[in-house]
Amino acid sequence: MKFSKIKHKSAYLVAASLFSAQPLYAETTLIYGGNVIIDTQQGSIGPAYITVEDGIIVNITKGTSAPKINADIMVDLSDKTILPGLIDTHTHLSGDPGGDYWRAAVDPDEWSTVIATKNAAITVRSGFTTVRDVGSSAQVMQSIRRATASGIIQGPRIQTGGNSIAIIGGHADVSGFRPHINEALATGFTCTGVTECAATVRKASKNGSDLIKITATGGVLSQQARGLDQHFTNEEMKSIADTAHGLGMKVAAHAHGPRGIEGAANAGIDSIEHCTFADDKSIAAMKANGTACVPTLLAFIGVKEGLGKGVYTAPVEAKIRQTLDSLGKAPTAMRKAGVDIVFGTDSGVTKHGRNAEEFALMVEYIGMSPREALSSATISAAKLMGLENEIGRLKVGFAADIIAVEGDPLSNVKTLEKVDWVMARGRIIK
Repeated sequence: MKFSKIKHKSAYLVAASLFSAQPLYAETTLIYGGNVIIDTQQGSIGPAYITVEDGIIVNITKGTSAPKINADIMVDLSDKTILPGLIDTHTHLSGDPGGDYWRAAVDPDEWSTVIATKNAAITVRSGFTTVRDVGSSAQVMQSIRRATASGIIQGPRIQTGGNSIAIIGGHADVSGFRPHINEALATGFTCTGVTECAATVRKASKNGSDLIKITATGGVLSQQARGLDQHFTNEEMKSIADTAHGLGMKVAAHAHGPRGIEGAANAGIDSIEHCTFADDKSIAAMKANGTACVPTLLAFIGVKEGLGKGVYTAPVEAKIRQTLDSLGKAPTAMRKAGVDIVFGTDSGVTKHGRNAEEFALMVEYIGMSPREALSSATISAAKLMGLENEIGRLKVGFAADIIAVEGDPLSNVKTLEKVDWVMARGRIIK
């Protein structure tokens, strides 16, 4: 596959770029696309030139006539479709797939940092220029967030929820070991009762989290067979949501079972992750409260691939099988009811870099059009993250998060599974 042609005015700049992902000085990049999608809801505007200065889009000129500017870098993507960088609202950059839960007792945070660095680069090279990380060691992901923002390493823009907040003994609380090992590995982000849960949210805010992630129900990959429905009480979830919103933070709730989904939505939580067994009452609660669904269909496909291969323990395998017959059913009903469906993959449960496979699953299992699926990973995802005035579109004043593919993703979402060129925050990703 032919890659885009890039011309630099300065040989020095080319040499310097080999050693740093961050520009040495403010530079102007002129990008020409043969087909440009500036807004997934508007469709293509045909060929156009995009001018980027210091990481920001400063001009978009329709047509084949180049604007008269003095560009430091010129990028010819005349045989590609240019569109906004993609957004994945449910990732775990510091983890790779597998059932070795015991590694939590062996691997230090330094190793998680190495893995997160690898996965950040894989993710941005796959065309995902922004992600929410909704469950990793807080200090690990805050370091990766800083490193990608400064250009020290290649990676996407990151919002991190740090350590997930759980009930004692619930999903995201350490389990599967002898009691003293469980205690030694505990993160300190469990809570009981409205006062303690509010304090835990404040602790996460104090320690640098961008958002709050809770496990409102049991989880598939936790080692104990504690069911997949409600864990936190309704009052605890309302305390979490109210406290987070008072601090300017959004809340994402891992939730499979219907009562956990209903309780989280009525508590004012912003998004439900997975949404597996939602019923009419929980869907109505989501619609009434403006709660989004992040279906993470790829996660279910990923864990299915490991069944019967000794990857997972017996309790986990039983829970995986419980979810598979419901794949896509609840998000389909939510879409029909007018609930916003937002793109997220649960990458880390599946291999990083496969993120774009979620698009075809959204079309197949939820009935979304290619345009709807793509909008869920641009406009809708940016809105959920509170970044709708910065990313999700190609627009003057927005961050220069730009990708290029062959073909038309508005008619065939599988084109997004092979991204040919990426710019994140105005930096061309090598």
